[in-house]
Amino acid sequence: MEYLVTMTTHVPDGTSEEAVSDVRAREAARSRELAAQGHLLRLWRPPLQPGEWRTLGLFAAGDDGQLEKVLASMPLRVWRTDQVTPLSPHRNDPGRDLQKTSAEFLTTFTAAIPAGTPGQAVAHIQAREAERTHELAGQGHLVRLWVLPGQGRALGLWRARDAADMQAILESLPLYAWMIVQTTPLTQHPSDSAIAGS
Repeated sequence: MEYLVTMTTHVPDGTSEEAVSDVRAREAARSRELAAQGHLLRLWRPPLQPGEWRTLGLFAAGDDGQLEKVLASMPLRVWRTDQVTPLSPHRNDPGRDLQKTSAEFLTTFTAAIPAGTPGQAVAHIQAREAERTHELAGQGHLVRLWVLPGQGRALGLWRARDAADMQAILESLPLYAWMIVQTTPLTQHPSDSAIAGS
């Protein structure tokens, strides 16, 4: 199973810079180990407020219990709270090529199909959506796609030149008019397994 984990760190007041540096160094080393074991797939930094310390992680584990053991093994866990979102396979997911080549974005889609829309019309536009997501995957824009808990919700990992390009890509989706979309720009995390070897 795959999981999106929002990790928020709160360093206790009075903690020395030396102690913080030590824990961060041990966290980076442990992140490399977890990546080598196939548990830590990616790390990103979402937009942050001053003084905020938050990371998004894409993890793989056999089940919730194994994920908890993985997260508990990370040195920063002593100062961190984790929000875990289980991810399910999406029928339009292009696969697991996670190499980064341009700006990345996470999008949360929530279906908002108008009441009374005929089932045949919904099926037709869903078929067009599948074709378009396949095209975008082939162009390198759609990296991954998962089903989120809750009715009609999905999470996408995308690549685009910039925010305007990302918006244009989203607007090209046949279902765009029937979706509520939240987009989160991502920046590199120094312990991300996809860049650690480069």
